[in-house]
Amino acid sequence: MNKNTSRALIITTIIMAVFGLIMIYSASFVWAEYKFNNPYKFVMMQGIFFFLGLFIMYILSKVDYHIYYKYANLILIICAVLLILVLIPGIGSVRNGSRSWFGIGSLGIQPSEFAKIGLIIYVSKYLTNNKRVMNSIVKGVLPILGVIGFFFLIIMLEPDFGTAMVIVLTLVVLIFTSGVQISFFVKIGLVGLLGIVGIIIAAPYRMKRIVSFINPWSDPLGSGYQILQSLYAIGPGGLLGQGFLKSRQKYFYLPEPQTDFIFSIISEELGFLGVLIVTSLFFLIFYLGLSIALKCKDTFGKFLAFGLSFGLIIQATLNLMVVVGLIPVTGVTLPFLSYGGSSLLVSMASIGIILSISKNK
Repeated sequence: MNKNTSRALIITTIIMAVFGLIMIYSASFVWAEYKFNNPYKFVMMQGIFFFLGLFIMYILSKVDYHIYYKYANLILIICAVLLILVLIPGIGSVRNGSRSWFGIGSLGIQPSEFAKIGLIIYVSKYLTNNKRVMNSIVKGVLPILGVIGFFFLIIMLEPDFGTAMVIVLTLVVLIFTSGVQISFFVKIGLVGLLGIVGIIIAAPYRMKRIVSFINPWSDPLGSGYQILQSLYAIGPGGLLGQGFLKSRQKYFYLPEPQTDFIFSIISEELGFLGVLIVTSLFFLIFYLGLSIALKCKDTFGKFLAFGLSFGLIIQATLNLMVVVGLIPVTGVTLPFLSYGGSSLLVSMASIGIILSISKNK
């Protein structure tokens, strides 16, 4: 049974990533031709990361996942060091107003993406070792929340609010699976909501995003521009869309559509059919990941598979909610589909680890 589940997960992942390559070409060739005089620039770069991601997924599927338990603390320390180094001018580079990249030529590596996996591994080990005291707020929950809060603050210094929220939501859901009472999460949620309000007030650009979310027409050429252009792309999609390569919004209306807003182009060109394909593939990946987690008899493996599966679906859900205007713009990529090497490598690495867990006897 696990072999069939693993095979289905591999096939679904490859289909999703290949579909992403196709749509990245469609979404980016206009901008790539204009900026680089090469319409294949973005899809070629993403193709390199796709094959590298396949290799990483294969290698990690063969590695005994218990090694992550052994080196969880070291992995966490390395993630913290990288996140601190990227904040140092001259080491970290600024892109789109955020100092969250290590620049290597035209390539960029985003350590906060890899911190997602590092934190999931560490929290999975913590929950495994402290399962008996997780009902105690002081002994069980607060120490791990302190670690999560530390990483949240580091990532917010970049600032990268979207990635920070994906990490926090994923780990909170993972902690919830350990049996912590729901009333505690209600209280934490209220405190977190107040904290988010404070973070928004502290940064004027975030307040502009909130205002543009509530009423994009209040600043249609500024903070509301991106979401309005996204909705203009989704609206005409209809049942079957405008046709592959026939998007109008990618002609310099929707900024860099191959990244966070690629779903808008999918909706415009492929219509409801494209939406159905994307959501079905994500649901299938999530379902297969949960199936592997539930069948795993090893506590650490179970938590790890849960965390990685929730991480992918939470990130995808946040991205889709942004694109259709349900929440403010957060800068979260769509796993497997958005242009971005770090995001694709981390997504495929997550699948590789889940496949390794599926082999647990």
